Amino acid sequence: MATADDVAAYILEQQGTMSAVKLHKLVYYAQAWHLVWEDEPLFADRIQAWANGPVVPKLYQHHRGQFKVTKWSPGDSSKLSWGQRDNIDSVLQFYGDKEPFWLTELTHRERPWREAREQARLGPGERGQVEITKASMAEYYASLV
Repeated sequence: MATADDVAAYILEQQGTMSAVKLHKLVYYAQAWHLVWEDEPLFADRIQAWANGPVVPKLYQHHRGQFKVTKWSPGDSSKLSWGQRDNIDSVLQFYGDKEPFWLTELTHRERPWREAREQARLGPGERGQVEITKASMAEYYASLV
């Protein structure tokens, strides 16, 4: 199975330098839509409902302190299958030109992030490490199809 690092590496190869915030949101949407289209996770790494939207803590540890990310050396995009790349490309086609703030606001309006934070009783801007489950992502995004 691919890792979030592999997905991040592929996204940066396709889109170029971007903010860390945007990278997290694109990795999140790649996972969400892969769950819907393939009925299986793209990667096993956890996604958490942080104050600024979905974040993969494993990725955050690698870029901590960096606003912009150019490449992702912990990842190897060649580990992604053609089908996985195709799904990520579809996500990038829709979300890739969006600004980081727009993506953050979108995730804040969507049920998986909101419910995870509500269940943990986290207020706006409050730090927390509650997981956005793959099941909640699959259920919500499948309802949009």
